[in-house]
Amino acid sequence: MADAEKENLKRDAAYVAVSRFVESGMTVGLGTGTTASWVVKRIEEKLASGELSDIVGVPTSESTAALARGAAIPLAALDESRPHITIDGADEISPSLDVVKGRGGALLREKIVAHASEDGLVIVADESKLYDSLGDGPLPVEAEPFGWRATLEALRSLGCEPELRRVESQPFVTDGGHYTIDCLFDGGVPDPKSLEAEIKEIPGALECGLFVGLARAVVVAKLDGVEVIEAKSR
Repeated sequence: MADAEKENLKRDAAYVAVSRFVESGMTVGLGTGTTASWVVKRIEEKLASGELSDIVGVPTSESTAALARGAAIPLAALDESRPHITIDGADEISPSLDVVKGRGGALLREKIVAHASEDGLVIVADESKLYDSLGDGPLPVEAEPFGWRATLEALRSLGCEPELRRVESQPFVTDGGHYTIDCLFDGGVPDPKSLEAEIKEIPGALECGLFVGLARAVVVAKLDGVEVIEAKSR
């Protein structure tokens, strides 16, 4: 699939998600990444046209906050306003609507905001993000810089090949001042819930990119149209 075609699908999914799940007067958690940027764009359009009003955004990253300010969307910190719903993208989506997130570098804040949302998390994606199971690519883990090598070796003991994420040879640093360790599991992640619990037992591992049981719906754009997949009760 060509990049331009994929970008159009991301836009289509985001536009349907905003139309279906966002109502006037809501506080909306705003995700991070290229797909989430289309959510900001669509909210901006609907505010300008008068289709939506009194929307407050809770951004999951500084980059999203800058986009929202440019779109004239009022912002609030999570401590000031709890989101009714969060709309965000994903790196991988399983048939049970568990997802891998965080390759864009904002997973801790994304998970905090999603978990705090009263009506849950809505994932927007193009069809390339649908997988039979999770773990096709690296699983990000946000880590405390102090003792990161010990954290990396502890992650290795779980059966993965971990690597510190770097930008121009320097450690990538999140908005919260943390490092990211990308963990590649040969054979994938057959039990996301158990792996999430194991990772979070490691003291230096602040959070991992497994979002298990958080998505209430996935809005996925395919070449033949947009599908909304609702989560089954758990």
